[in-house]
Amino acid sequence: MQNYFDLTGHVALVTGCSTGLGVQMAKALANQGAKIVALARRKDKIEAVAKEIAETYGVETLAVQCDITVTEQVEAAVDEVLQKFGRIDVLINNAGTGAVAPAEDITDEQFNGEMNVDLGGTFKVARAVAKKAMLPAKYGRIINIASMYGLVGNKICGSAPYHAAKGGVVNLTRALAAEWGSKGITVNSICPGYFYTPLTKETLDSEFFQQNAKTMIPAERYGNEGELDTAAIFLASPASSYVNGIMVPVDGGYTCM
Repeated sequence: MQNYFDLTGHVALVTGCSTGLGVQMAKALANQGAKIVALARRKDKIEAVAKEIAETYGVETLAVQCDITVTEQVEAAVDEVLQKFGRIDVLINNAGTGAVAPAEDITDEQFNGEMNVDLGGTFKVARAVAKKAMLPAKYGRIINIASMYGLVGNKICGSAPYHAAKGGVVNLTRALAAEWGSKGITVNSICPGYFYTPLTKETLDSEFFQQNAKTMIPAERYGNEGELDTAAIFLASPASSYVNGIMVPVDGGYTCM
């Protein structure tokens, strides 16, 4: 019997892999047999994550400290991974931030910071991984974590820079998919809806947001831990070889209305 989503022997690099959704997706890929590279800025956090994943799933792991907005650090991080594993088969571009304020009050620093991390950082990591690992190997799976807010606007929580950056990630995904599609690399994006993370818990627990969920989300609830994992596993697997340049909203139906 064939396991279509077996990732044994594959090396998966996950950015923003210190907390939240990045850690959940890394664990999901490890569960399928992938070796995991946990990449983020906080050394103690990623070392703890890498240790936990290695012990729980019995796969090789590596913790790499890196600020994805700094090109030199990104290049060095990819070199470090290749020195240890010799390959990078899967990249999940998950690292991101979120500036929240009414658009008229957003500062230049907030807007530029959002672009540097969510859009610029995503591109820098994809560029380095493709150039050094995937293009030479003629194989790769790049998954950019965008957001349902990259597909629509919203009235309840001013976050214009986030919308703009994640919208950029959506179309960057299409651009890279078009360029690299003939070279054995697929580039797709996942657009999560409301999920609990350390960054979102306080907001999502507010009564205002709870009521909004019942109105705006057909499922009438937030996403649970693990409900993003299967989309990541599918797009990371060799079985998704003819899926390229798409956006997969995992949002309980938010963007269907």
